[in-house]
Amino acid sequence: MCLVLKNVSKTFGRKLVVDNISLEVNKPGVYGLLGTNGAGKTTTIRMLLGIIKKDKGEITWKGKPVDRKHVNFGYLPEERGIYPKTKVIDQLMYFAELKGMDKEEALKSIYKWAKELKVEEYLEVVAEKLSKGNQQKIQFMTAIIHNPELVVLDEPFSGLDPVNTEILKNIIIDLVRKGKYVIMSAHQMATIEEFCSDILILDKGKTVLQGNLKEIKDGYVANRVEINTKENIDEFINEFKLEIENVTNNNYIIKIKEENIAHELLNKLIKKGIKVDKFEIMKPTLNDIFIEKVGGENE
Repeated sequence: MCLVLKNVSKTFGRKLVVDNISLEVNKPGVYGLLGTNGAGKTTTIRMLLGIIKKDKGEITWKGKPVDRKHVNFGYLPEERGIYPKTKVIDQLMYFAELKGMDKEEALKSIYKWAKELKVEEYLEVVAEKLSKGNQQKIQFMTAIIHNPELVVLDEPFSGLDPVNTEILKNIIIDLVRKGKYVIMSAHQMATIEEFCSDILILDKGKTVLQGNLKEIKDGYVANRVEINTKENIDEFINEFKLEIENVTNNNYIIKIKEENIAHELLNKLIKKGIKVDKFEIMKPTLNDIFIEKVGGENE
C-alpha cells in the first residue's frame, strides 16, 4: 500500500469542505479525482501532499504520515504559478534547487524535459512572452523536474492544443511505465476514461462514487448504440421508436433501453441490404455517470 487516506475531513470556519473521505492508491498508475467546482478536490489534494493540515483522519505514504520528508511529490496546481518577468531557465533552476537538486543535476533534467516538451527555444525567454500552452508546459516541468514518486496533476491539459495535449499524454503514460503514482483531476471526462483505472467522485465534500472504472461501468446497462452506414437510416430508427442522440455523416448515436432492440434494428438493416460499417452497443460514458451522481451539476 502506498498512498492511503482514511476518514479524512477538513473544515474552514463553519464549512465542512471534505467530509470523511477514504481512498487507496496501491500500485503505479493514474487515479482520477473528480467533482464539481467546490466539491473538495483541491483541498483533498493539498492535504494529501501535506500542504495544508487535515482536521481528522489519517493520510500515509508507504505507511508513514504524509510530510515533506516522507513524500517526494510533484504538484501541478490548477492555479498556475510561474513568474512572468523571469527567464524560464532561471525559474526552472530555482524550483529544482527547492527540491534539493544540485546545479549540474538540475540543468541535465531541464534540458531533457525541455527537449521532450519541445520548449528548448524558450529557455532564455521571460515567461510572459510564451503562449498559454507553452507556459503550461513549463509549469508541468516544475512538477516533474526532480523525478518525484508521486505526481499530482490538477487540470494538466488546460490551455493545450491537440498536438501539445498528445505530447503531455505520452509523457504521463511514460511516467506510469516508470512506476510513478499519478493523481489526476480534470474536467475532460474522456481524458479520465483514457488514463484512469480507478476513480473517486466528490460532491459537496462527500464521496458519491468510488472504485475501479471498468467495474463501475460494468454495473450499468447499455444505453446507446453506435451505427455507421453509407445511407440515411432515420426511417428504420423511427420504426423502432428510438431516439437519435447525434448523427454526423450517417454515423448515428442512438439511445436504447434494451440491447435486443439494437440487435433487431441491425437485423432489419441487413435484411434491407444496408451496409453497416460499424455497430457497437455502448455502456454509459463517465460523463453520463458523473452527471447522474452529482445531480446534473457541471464543473
